[in-house]
Amino acid sequence: QSKEEILYWTNHSKQKMRNYRLSESRVRRVMRRPERVEEGIAPETIAAMQLSGTKKHPVEIWIMYVLLKKPRKIKIISTWRYPGRTPEGQRPIIPDDILRELDLK
Repeated sequence: QSKEEILYWTNHSKQKMRNYRLSESRVRRVMRRPERVEEGIAPETIAAMQLSGTKKHPVEIWIMYVLLKKPRKIKIISTWRYPGRTPEGQRPIIPDDILRELDLK
């Protein structure tokens, strides 16, 4: 992993990955090639998104992460699927269960 970023996974993010059926490789793909990057809702976090689903049933896959002080180290805070599309420039829509669990509501 010398050239690749080192990811740290919170227990919350691992639980949400299981809940939303997202693999570690899928989360890494969102990190490497996001279609949108926004400011995260938690302090000093970043939210990244990739489109998924179909035209008829669009889905966005979001991850929220924080860059750690050392180079190439990233802590994954949360992951989720959002059914539909969020308008560009608008903060990502985060499910209530994630807000409660992160104590941000």
